[in-house]
Amino acid sequence: MKKIIFLALVLFSVTALQAKKVKFAVDMGTYTINPNGIHLMSDFQVAIGLPADWDPSTLALTQEGTSTIYSVIVNIPAFTKYEFKFVNGTFGYEAEFVPDQSRVGYSFNDNRWLYVDSLKNDTTFVGAIPFSGNAPAGKKLIRFLVDMSNEASVSSNGVHVAGNFQTQTWNTKNNILYSFGGGVYEVIAYAPTGNYEFKYYNGNTAGDAETVPSACATNNNRTHNLIADTILPTVCYKACVTCNLAGIYEYSSEIRGIKMYPNPLVSSATLEFKDKGTNYEATIMDLSGRVLQTYNSSNGENIEIKRDDLKSGIYLVRVINSQNAKSTSKLIIQ
Repeated sequence: MKKIIFLALVLFSVTALQAKKVKFAVDMGTYTINPNGIHLMSDFQVAIGLPADWDPSTLALTQEGTSTIYSVIVNIPAFTKYEFKFVNGTFGYEAEFVPDQSRVGYSFNDNRWLYVDSLKNDTTFVGAIPFSGNAPAGKKLIRFLVDMSNEASVSSNGVHVAGNFQTQTWNTKNNILYSFGGGVYEVIAYAPTGNYEFKYYNGNTAGDAETVPSACATNNNRTHNLIADTILPTVCYKACVTCNLAGIYEYSSEIRGIKMYPNPLVSSATLEFKDKGTNYEATIMDLSGRVLQTYNSSNGENIEIKRDDLKSGIYLVRVINSQNAKSTSKLIIQ
């Protein structure tokens, strides 16, 4: 009876002009299915006509054939951020544990989330996410974060990310970012393992793309080698570092005659200085501006940069000489 009432409410509580169809699906894998079924609890249950939000017993999912996937399609108001969890049963304590990469994360909030950004006459599919997992089978989670604080304004069309991680590559409209506050915008996407290029857009057209500084650019794009579920470092729009560092670390070349080889680095690289009568300090930073290694050179002696425990990826090498001239360049570690 509950399911019949629920279906009627879904069909009539929200009109097509106000709502967007969204499919939620969970892959239960090897979990033993509770006799009371699989449910979804969320902050949109009242919006679809159910008695209360976050009720773990009223929004049932249906098994897809004989598979381990359970799903439901709901009509929920568009242009809104929602939070949810899957429940193996009908009680709150039977809800899944949401991994860090997928959860809201702010103020210790451990719910899943998504932003419904469209009224297109289709169905948004969240994906068959593993119960207590991050990404659908065969894919990894990648969470993009960009800080728009240094921009004069944010487009009324929203902040987007596009790249070759998308099924429809470089689509500037499909992945809109949502802000939980502080000028930082983010979105969760899923893709197979691989090396991807992307950039952020202050708007939703190709002309709204950021200019990525050469210090952290490949083919004028940002890059990430996706090998595991990943929350990317928060970077400032049009910069390689966070916004509070963007004005400090300009990707300059005030110091001439610096050579760094090999680049990409496998085990070590050499910094070679033309001016042998000058002292230098070289700092290795990640793209959030966090200092990882520091080296010093007396009288322009070469510096050997050691990989040590640095992971594969893109890093910044900032060099300052004894005359306070600066240079920042990109180092790739394979």
